Amino acid sequence: MAKRRANGEGSIRKRKDGRWEGRYTAGRDPVTGKAVYKNVLGKTQAEVKEKLKAAIEKSAVRPVSMEHYTVGQWLDAWMENYAELQVRPSSYKTYQGFIENHIRPALGDILLDKLTAMDLQRLYKHLLESGRVECAESRNKPKGLSVKTVRNINQMISSALNCAVEQRLIPANPTKGCVLPKLEKKEMKILPPESLGTFFEEARRSGVFELYYIDLATGLRRGELLGLKWNDIDLDKGIIHVRRQILRQNGRVVEAPLKTKNSYRNIAIGADAIEVLKGMKQKDEYIFPSPFGGPMSPDSVLHMLQRVLKRAGLERIRFHDLRHTFSVLALQNVVDVKTSS
Repeated sequence: MAKRRANGEGSIRKRKDGRWEGRYTAGRDPVTGKAVYKNVLGKTQAEVKEKLKAAIEKSAVRPVSMEHYTVGQWLDAWMENYAELQVRPSSYKTYQGFIENHIRPALGDILLDKLTAMDLQRLYKHLLESGRVECAESRNKPKGLSVKTVRNINQMISSALNCAVEQRLIPANPTKGCVLPKLEKKEMKILPPESLGTFFEEARRSGVFELYYIDLATGLRRGELLGLKWNDIDLDKGIIHVRRQILRQNGRVVEAPLKTKNSYRNIAIGADAIEVLKGMKQKDEYIFPSPFGGPMSPDSVLHMLQRVLKRAGLERIRFHDLRHTFSVLALQNVVDVKTSS
């Protein structure tokens, strides 16, 4: 009969062949959740007791999975069994893009317990220099990914490897040995109120007046603006219901949930914004559709903004800076179609 020991100390028994055996739990398989058992053998009980103690101590710092995962296999298991339960659907799709476009091609075949900080460092360096996936929207963009995107990829990998450490598949997380470039804080800019007339005049000539007017009148994020549908607007009450956003994921323009519960909100709009909306033709369920129907690409909106600014002779700003402009305009109460356009 096996001699029971305290939790974490295993058990010892004498086998029918006369030898002594010590059994202990070496962890759990991360996919099935089942315990992984191992044993040691010896001629005497004292010998097995010493071997069992050493084996348990060793298992606390070494991989114990019944399988030898590659990085790609572990990321698949982590995505299915952990990430899918923990992150938002939009983040999950973003993670899928990171894995398929950037991580798997470079690191997917490396054994998980052989992955080093240097492997990851080389990947991040490559991504910063030439990691952008080629597509129509990226033709005029830098070849490398942004610092923010690379840091997000590192954060995702770190989460997956932390889980591998907890499952005792690897002794330590190699992302802790990586050095990443710091994010540069971009200076906040606004579209000067005195330039609104020039901006709106050029936007009207370019056929995008309504798009940018509504954004400046509401302070919506780019994805939220493009996600607006006509049934989100109550023109009688002057209310916009913000219910979704439009994102580019894995090269496709998709409709997605908003980031947080607080992002689902109602926005009151003034008489002039209502007038602008009433003057628009309803060509699609989306208020600002693409020329081919369906949601407009977020990249297209940014490119249009830069063209309008350039033609109007105004300083280049980010689309996000329009939200800062909205805050200033709201304080100064100068968003008025009649005086600004």
